[in-house]
Amino acid sequence: MSNLAQPLPQEQPLTTQRFRQVMGRFATGVTVITTTIEDQVYGMTANAFMAGSLEPMLCVISVNHSAQMHERLMRSRQFGVSFLSEWQQHLSAHFGGRKLDKLRPEFTFLGTTPVLTRAIASLAATVVNTAECGDHTLFIGRLTHLETAPGRPLLFYGGRYARVDSSNGSEAVDPPEFW
Repeated sequence: MSNLAQPLPQEQPLTTQRFRQVMGRFATGVTVITTTIEDQVYGMTANAFMAGSLEPMLCVISVNHSAQMHERLMRSRQFGVSFLSEWQQHLSAHFGGRKLDKLRPEFTFLGTTPVLTRAIASLAATVVNTAECGDHTLFIGRLTHLETAPGRPLLFYGGRYARVDSSNGSEAVDPPEFW
């Protein structure tokens, strides 16, 4: 008979620092959220993105109330999401607030919504609902366009950028049919 019960580690207090540490253990892709206001394109790096529903096709982004993008999304009611490739870390830094003076990001439009050129996947959505979530708002978007391109994703894990290790020769596979 094996002893499956292991002693639990001593519980640590719930602090924002501990929350960030724990959430940093969840590997995510890196995206740039984009929108337009009066023909001006704006972008923000985010990893708080998820698929919301297949029927209807919805996605969800989470934006801090204090972010400039929050007010822009409330005004524009549309957004693009660009999934960055492993070679686009500089764009993540740029749209994450570390502006690179000489960088001139290139955009492609899906309908009227800007997305970054050469992202490994992009989508455009129209905001159909919002939900308050503490100091963030969840923007629920109905998809209007979807695009993919070759490449591997830029990942974020443990407070650092990471890349998919394909040294074993394996490649990503299509998701199972139930998805």
